[in-house]
Amino acid sequence: MLFLLVVLFLSSCDLNREPETTFTDDKFWKTETDLQYACNRLYNLLGGFEVDTRADDLYSGPNSTSNGSWNIPNTNGSWADPYYRIFTANNIIEKSVNANVKESIKNRYLAEACFFRAYHYFQLVVKYGDVPLLLHAINDLKDPLLLSPRTPRETVLQQVYDDLDFAAAWAPTRANLAKDQYGRITKSAALALKARVGLYEGTRCKFHNYGDPEKHLKIAVDAATQVMGEGHVLFANYFDMFQYAGEGAANKENIFVKVYGVKTTENALVTHNNSRNLENNYAPTRNLLTQYLCADGLPWGTSPLTVKPETSYNDIFANRDPRMGMTFYKIGETAYKGAFVPYGFGKTGYSIKKGYIQTDWDSNGKAVVDKALIRYAEVLLIYAEAKFELNGSISDDDLDKTINALRKRVGFNVRLTNQFVADNNLNMRNEIRRERTVELAAEGFRYDDIIRWKIAEDVLPVDIMGAKFIDSEWTGTTRASLGSMLSSDDLLIVERKDVRKFNPARDYLYPVPLNEISLSGGSVTQNPNW
Repeated sequence: MLFLLVVLFLSSCDLNREPETTFTDDKFWKTETDLQYACNRLYNLLGGFEVDTRADDLYSGPNSTSNGSWNIPNTNGSWADPYYRIFTANNIIEKSVNANVKESIKNRYLAEACFFRAYHYFQLVVKYGDVPLLLHAINDLKDPLLLSPRTPRETVLQQVYDDLDFAAAWAPTRANLAKDQYGRITKSAALALKARVGLYEGTRCKFHNYGDPEKHLKIAVDAATQVMGEGHVLFANYFDMFQYAGEGAANKENIFVKVYGVKTTENALVTHNNSRNLENNYAPTRNLLTQYLCADGLPWGTSPLTVKPETSYNDIFANRDPRMGMTFYKIGETAYKGAFVPYGFGKTGYSIKKGYIQTDWDSNGKAVVDKALIRYAEVLLIYAEAKFELNGSISDDDLDKTINALRKRVGFNVRLTNQFVADNNLNMRNEIRRERTVELAAEGFRYDDIIRWKIAEDVLPVDIMGAKFIDSEWTGTTRASLGSMLSSDDLLIVERKDVRKFNPARDYLYPVPLNEISLSGGSVTQNPNW
């Protein structure tokens, strides 16, 4: 943290307006342009296409979480990076008071800094629980704030809510955001993040048995309701939502977006390599694919539409929720370097289609399609889940506004209703969670979801499964080459349960890096059982 503070102090704003030797606080923090440029740094630092493969939905190979080999690190970016960004936001919040601008303009950029401070504190709480709450700019390495102990998570989250309330009050609405400022924080973004925080903490309190779940679930419902009144709608085409066609303000499903490709005199061209990563770095699991419902609205395996036995790779795609075919490649579809062939393209035999763009793959590292970090579909799912967990039930009207709207968008015309659940001996909670899992598949939510639902000890120490091996279809792959990776019914097992571990007494929180404990003089303590 001290190292990052030095970096921040020397270069709190990454601008190319004057030589760094003459770029000082007394010359800055004067105009609206200064405030905007300072806030640009927060957008520059924002993550985009990072992928989490620690759960049961995506696989990239063994990792320390899945095999229980976590060690306490000396340093870790999961702690240090958010604090760097929080320090940047605090710097803006304190020094912008000097700007000679209208209060409304000043508060607009304060709103951006407050949003990002809340965003990164939430990341810290999700991973570590109690963390030091630092709300002031620090310009002295001897500042006693650097020795602060961990603040209770409830206090930190209250500050998150306060920051987001301020951001919602002063940020422009979606409708009033200038076209040339697309990607900057809006009222909707602040409210949507507040809803996300409320759902996470409300369900975590409920299933981990602490705190006041009702308080947080009410916050989630209220914030999501407000977003639903801001004029957002679902993009017409689910597949195109993750293509260039889904970029920009015309897509009213976009709420908070990491913008790539914008180049100005102040900001370098920002690019990524997502399409190459889809090919090479991780693959969906059969554990995820079996979450998709059959065309009759019943789960795979229990529905009479389930194809048994599977005699072809594509059998698992037959008569399923249309989102499945928009998210994963089937044999014969054009993918990556040509027609899709199992295993040659994925570690599990399956490969992700959602978000793949051939021109981005061709550019190799120069992709510029934007990344939606919060989209309206998530807000609808938050509303449905929070409503159910708060009341123990959900009305058909609320299901129609949320889950059934998502299904209708893709042409999946089986409504989830209370009667359908009762008639088919389903569980409403499970169906709401299933809908979230498939709608947001490969978007980075699954690990945090199984943590807050307290089911990680159930879903992580299991066999991670891949596709059904069919000799005639797996071009370039032989049964002998797969060897012990095949189950008795020829399903690929990419990681066996006997090497997968999760310690529920320890692993629901990250270990605090040792250097952070040391640099705090011991006032920052370690998480339980680490």
